Amino acid sequence: MDDEKEIPKNLQREDDEETMNLISSLPSDVDFDGKELFKYQGCWYENKILLGILNFQRGFEPQDTDIVIASFPKSGTTWLKALTVALLERSKHSSDDHPLLLDNPHGLVPYLELIFKTSKPDLTNISSSPRLFSTHVAFQTLREALKNSPCKIVYVWRNVKDVLVSFWHFQCAIRKIEEEGSMLESIFESFCRGVISHGPFWEHVLSYWKGSLEDPKNVLFLKYEELKTDPNVQLKKLAEFLGCPFTVEEEESGSVEEILDLCSLRNLKNLEINKTGKMPGGASHKIFFRKGEVGDSKNYLTPQMEERIDMIIQEKFRGSDIKF
Repeated sequence: MDDEKEIPKNLQREDDEETMNLISSLPSDVDFDGKELFKYQGCWYENKILLGILNFQRGFEPQDTDIVIASFPKSGTTWLKALTVALLERSKHSSDDHPLLLDNPHGLVPYLELIFKTSKPDLTNISSSPRLFSTHVAFQTLREALKNSPCKIVYVWRNVKDVLVSFWHFQCAIRKIEEEGSMLESIFESFCRGVISHGPFWEHVLSYWKGSLEDPKNVLFLKYEELKTDPNVQLKKLAEFLGCPFTVEEEESGSVEEILDLCSLRNLKNLEINKTGKMPGGASHKIFFRKGEVGDSKNYLTPQMEERIDMIIQEKFRGSDIKF
């Protein structure tokens, strides 16, 4: 396949001519916004993101204790980052100097493909062990970058309809525009075609589902809706997977509930850092916190839209045990 091309190992700079030639030779299409996307290893990425992916695939040096939080965009990433930070940092901080009070979850758990916007980024400021990273790339693309490291990968997935609507709200918030139905329709068409940044959605989810079946010790496959309905059980499952299980004493003293309260959408949304802070690129922290509800898409998608996407999902996930 054209999008399975090997990365030249000798490339040193993100603007290397050979890199640019590789990208320009990939299959391309345009998304809902008219932005050109390139298909690489089964999924679509815009040019700048793809440069970062190529850089981190050939330049990242994983440590065995690294943890990578993976997701398709708008699938519960912010919440999972907060939960993971709180799990690993519990008992290390007082209530007034907790990392989540001082920075947004996305600042605490940076994206690999953004860190590697330059070919040789400085990772010395990420000195904690385990190191925490995140990514929106598909499993096969991440695996290549990890070079057979036994580091832990936690993937969260969510019902595609809620992902789609959340993605629309987010795009409107970034652009500071009213939530137009015409943009929702355009985004819907891009989702259905699969030509959306980091998509197709089904390829992304299935890649991690298969990865979790093949390597359950190192790949955890979490469902957003189960995190919402049974957070205690899911948080303890995450702690076990990451090698930091709750002790009996911690459970009896309410440590699980404390973390869930700290990381609740209501609490995170009302923290001063998330009400007034901004990302390095200028985006406000507050746009990462909306409703986080299950089934909110029914308030925005027409019955015809729901029926069409149901048919696509039924076809694409046939043969898997993934239930929507």
